[in-house]
Amino acid sequence: MPKLFSQEWVEEYIKAINSNEEYANAAKDWEGDFLFVIEPDEEMDEPKYVYLDLYHGKARGGYVVDDPSKVNAAFEFRGKFSNWKKLLEGEVDPIKGLITRQFVLKGSMAKVMKYTKAAKLLVECTKKVETEY
Repeated sequence: MPKLFSQEWVEEYIKAINSNEEYANAAKDWEGDFLFVIEPDEEMDEPKYVYLDLYHGKARGGYVVDDPSKVNAAFEFRGKFSNWKKLLEGEVDPIKGLITRQFVLKGSMAKVMKYTKAAKLLVECTKKVETEY
């Protein structure tokens, strides 16, 4: 079972995204890559960074990032580890997480709001990945 936000986990997540036809339809016009920033809190000591390249309903690639200053993604989605855990366990919706400031988005909020269904389906895809916290 891959550890959350490990390279193995990212690869399994990409497989889950690319096998989800509902996501493919909801994001068929989406163009934009993400840097996910997992900030430390009482449950995690060091920050983690994951890059995900999303394009027209598919994940073209992704990887664990060692140096976030070397990644120039169109979007950055940032939050504390405990909030990520709630998101991935379905306790927090990604859009509500932004509205309640559990997460911060850098990039075009207007563009993201046009694809709320796709955002929710991305989170649903994480549930298909067996995960060790």
